[in-house]
Amino acid sequence: MDIHDDLSEFLTSRRAKLTPSQAGLPDYGGRRRVPGLRREEVALLAGMSAEYYKRLERGNATGVSEAVVDGVSRALQLTEAEHAHLSGLIRTANAGIRPQRRRQTRTTTLTAGMQQTIDAMSTVPVFVQNGRLDAIATNTLGRALFSEMFDDVSPPVNAARFVFLDQRSQTFYQDWEGNAQQIVAILRAEAGRSPYDRELSDLVGELSTRSDLFRKLWGAHDVREHRGGSKNVHHPIVGDLALNYQSMDLASDRGLQMLVFSAEPGSASADRMQLLANWAESGRVAFERRPSR
Repeated sequence: MDIHDDLSEFLTSRRAKLTPSQAGLPDYGGRRRVPGLRREEVALLAGMSAEYYKRLERGNATGVSEAVVDGVSRALQLTEAEHAHLSGLIRTANAGIRPQRRRQTRTTTLTAGMQQTIDAMSTVPVFVQNGRLDAIATNTLGRALFSEMFDDVSPPVNAARFVFLDQRSQTFYQDWEGNAQQIVAILRAEAGRSPYDRELSDLVGELSTRSDLFRKLWGAHDVREHRGGSKNVHHPIVGDLALNYQSMDLASDRGLQMLVFSAEPGSASADRMQLLANWAESGRVAFERRPSR
């Protein structure tokens, strides 16, 4: 992953998604040679010269200020996650000589107190992951919910590998394509934060080689943060589950994110979650805590 190429491709992809009418510009009809806005139109909206924006879109971020980032973000109508991603790309591109790609020093186990906490949350599935989507820890119900993903005996268990390389994921996730898009967008955001993470680069390379869909989605440069939402899944033991989830960063374990899943009280999914808990407690789910590396 080259940071200047990533910056160029990200800006080009965002510009292509925005039409003149969406940007509040007159559209005189006729055939346009490029999809979306022209560079000159982005420059006009951002309050800068066309030549300056062209240099930026070519990946030259020398001297780019936060005010410029804000102007470009407004012009391209970037989301909060996209704005943060652009800021990170420009900050890294401005850092000077590219450092050697290296293994990042990351947390691979929870503090004892945090593990105690998620174990005590016995009525809901809990799943802890890092920015690469490696599984760091779960509680028993979380291990039961994602039992097929945890069938992978070679660590690290990884949510992206499960989605793109394990066909069972297409049955497990009822909106498999939407989930695949979300997974790639989360990894894109992480790549912007950690562009020289060798393990992340290796993961992206592996998935790009083995999955045509991953390669296509990676090229779209969409970014997203994993904060909350809903998941409809089909569990091999208890059947369909409609779940809500919330995600939160762990202050005690930097770089880790905890996902907590729940079903609507009194719903069929809540009843099936109880069946899942019974199945987990029966000992049929082998639960082994292990670090991702």
